[in-house]
Amino acid sequence: MWLVLTRAPLPDAPHWPGRRLLALVDAVAWPAVWMALAANLPHPAGIVGPMITALAALSAIGRAHRAIWFNHRYHFTTWRSGRWALILLSIGLVLKVALPA
Repeated sequence: MWLVLTRAPLPDAPHWPGRRLLALVDAVAWPAVWMALAANLPHPAGIVGPMITALAALSAIGRAHRAIWFNHRYHFTTWRSGRWALILLSIGLVLKVALPA
């Protein structure tokens, strides 16, 4: 197979005390949020709700395994997603302050 663009693997994450436990919480929290959202779908969702729940459970197992045993390869989802959410919120705040109502 010929790849035109390849991405270099991320470097190993730095180790610090408490990282393993915090990584486990991060690894399980995001799939739990997806499960909660799937549980609150409208009733005629059909197979979509159980499918999202099953995929989120499998994702939680894999992420928890990586967070515990391969902690140097685990990168926090909250930081990755939260950074962009914080940037968008700050842009919205600047626009709200700068533009007259």
